[in-house]
Amino acid sequence: MANKTHRTVVRNASYRGGEFNLRERHNERKNESYRNGDIDPARADMNIHFKQAVSPTGELETYEQAFNRLLDEGKIVRRGLKPDAKVFDELVFDVNTAYFENNGGYEYAKSFFAEAYRLAVREAGGEDYILSAVLHADERNKALSDELGRDVYHLHLHVVYVPIVQKEELWSKRTKDKSLVGKVKEVIPQISHSKKWPMRVPVERGDKTVIVNSYSLLQDRFYEHMRAAGFEGFERGERGSVTEHLDVLDYKIQQDRKTIADLSEQKRQLRTEADALVEATKVRAGIFARQEEIKTMARPGKSGNTVFVSNADWKRVSEMAKRCILLDEKLKGAEKQINSLKVDRDTWKTNYERLWNETKDFIKAIRISPNRLRAFIEEQRIDKSRNWEESR
Repeated sequence: MANKTHRTVVRNASYRGGEFNLRERHNERKNESYRNGDIDPARADMNIHFKQAVSPTGELETYEQAFNRLLDEGKIVRRGLKPDAKVFDELVFDVNTAYFENNGGYEYAKSFFAEAYRLAVREAGGEDYILSAVLHADERNKALSDELGRDVYHLHLHVVYVPIVQKEELWSKRTKDKSLVGKVKEVIPQISHSKKWPMRVPVERGDKTVIVNSYSLLQDRFYEHMRAAGFEGFERGERGSVTEHLDVLDYKIQQDRKTIADLSEQKRQLRTEADALVEATKVRAGIFARQEEIKTMARPGKSGNTVFVSNADWKRVSEMAKRCILLDEKLKGAEKQINSLKVDRDTWKTNYERLWNETKDFIKAIRISPNRLRAFIEEQRIDKSRNWEESR
């Protein structure tokens, strides 16, 4: 195995309420099939949950059910949020695959990520805010597997949680007791991704105050926490490098790609069902084709309003009519699902194209001249830091 520098990496992505199901289907392996051919369903039982959402009665909950229960219990508060606000986040703790291959493999990784989960609990502000924490051990690393001539799996930890800040609510001027104005009325556990992970954080380093991204500090804490827990043989993700600046963006692109793949898979499954219904409607077409035959089954009675039909013929007509009604309902339902999925697909396609258009020049610059781009980013960081200090 080629010598490599092992680096700890932790990424954080934010999601809206309508995306609970997509993240849950991937993390909890609820999809019936995966476009990602590196996921091995036979190893699903090797995935480990450090936390699963459980109701007060002991039943497993979905991510959305757990989130709503926290709202009902008052442990989290939506106050002040817009309808389309980001309401849950996902941390992914990672080290390159070869690190675990060099240090005991699966068993070592279990203890490593058990410790990483302890950090995740601290970062989330408590285990109550965590909806799920699962170690994935079923995703094959194709490059390393080809290099070693055997199957090697990439182990990493997904932690889905609600980003909470303790917000102080103050007494307003409208209160009758004017001595309370401006004082703390209550502290609420407010959902807020932007306040939990601000893009600009002033930090004292030596005799200088510098501005850093809160994700950079998260990288520091992950690295320092694991080293303090006795794990060694890795380095922190490069500070100030292009990689660090792209961590969040790259992760979002990857998640968008996964989401698009999930939607495509759902569309394929619905298309299969629709094709089956089309085949079934051929039977229905056959029913209509036999209308003349059906007419001949009835014989006029003595009265102009009555007809006589044999029991066998009536049974055939009745069964065909029932099937026709059922097929109509199934076809309508499938058409609604397909139309809804088309809207979701177009939305994610638009988001992906927008994200690519916003970043393609930057990514191209990385490939062509990473050193020059690193120098440019460093200059911008220094200029912003200087402007911030002058404005104080």
